[in-house]
Amino acid sequence: MALKSHDRYDYSAIVNRPDYDFPGGKRLAVYFALNVEHFTFGEGLGNDYGVPAPQPNTRSFAWRDYGNRVGAWRLLELAERYDLPYALLANSALYDYCPEMIAAFSSRGDEIVGHGRTNSERQADMSRAEELACITEATAVIEKHEKKKPGGWLAPYISQTVDSPDLLREAGYRYMMDWPLDDQPNWFRTKHGPILAIPYSHDSNDSLEVVTRRTPSQLYCENLIDQFDELLEESARRPVVMSVVMHSFILGQPHRVRQFRRVIEHIVRQRDKVWLTRPGEIFHHIESLPAGLVPGSPGYADLKDRLGGGTRRVNK
Repeated sequence: MALKSHDRYDYSAIVNRPDYDFPGGKRLAVYFALNVEHFTFGEGLGNDYGVPAPQPNTRSFAWRDYGNRVGAWRLLELAERYDLPYALLANSALYDYCPEMIAAFSSRGDEIVGHGRTNSERQADMSRAEELACITEATAVIEKHEKKKPGGWLAPYISQTVDSPDLLREAGYRYMMDWPLDDQPNWFRTKHGPILAIPYSHDSNDSLEVVTRRTPSQLYCENLIDQFDELLEESARRPVVMSVVMHSFILGQPHRVRQFRRVIEHIVRQRDKVWLTRPGEIFHHIESLPAGLVPGSPGYADLKDRLGGGTRRVNK
């Protein structure tokens, strides 16, 4: 019996793909994704401590707002100290609430990625018309303030509908970060042309690790170091992407920054071996590659078949 399919991409084993490099011959791309979010007071959704408290739940609202008032600034200082590029995954409501925080990242060249209007809502709970309005409104706010449309999107709560890829591509988005299917970028089919799925870690996401799984900060940071070391070793065989997923109200806490600094210092010691970048730059590099190299690109199946089994280098 054939199972129902999304029909967005075909199966592709990572060990049997054509090979390629990132800029400068690098093989591991690392990017830092900082989620900054705003919430409705007294209603709507939001991360909480296991069992949500009754609304207005001032404890949880204030904890999350800590990220905008303190945590984001602390993580900005970390980026400046170690010269790290960031992708800022921003709820568009923050442009009204604390525009100076967004501007502090934008002014240093960090990429602004669309992240809905607010994390008090999920696209999966919306009708098609409501989702279209959400994407359109969030995009317009970012374009107004940044003088250009964002190229990438991550849904609040990483919560898409069956229509999301089509709506995003129609709205001009070129990549999304909602599907944790791979450690390499993959092209998805939509009604309006291809959109790139860029790896965005769910398993090592600080929100899942720290809030949901209650992983101690020390162990969480050891996990990130292990993730980096394993992918760096694997990158000798194939190009791979590592995302470091941060939330300002989680990793922006002092005791977690203290531990997270170890991760940063471990990565930057290998700076000459990796491509420290932003997801939009990953998109532009993948888009520039010859057709057939990346799963979902035109001619991919034909080129893979000509190369035979196993990863084969195609370009330097």
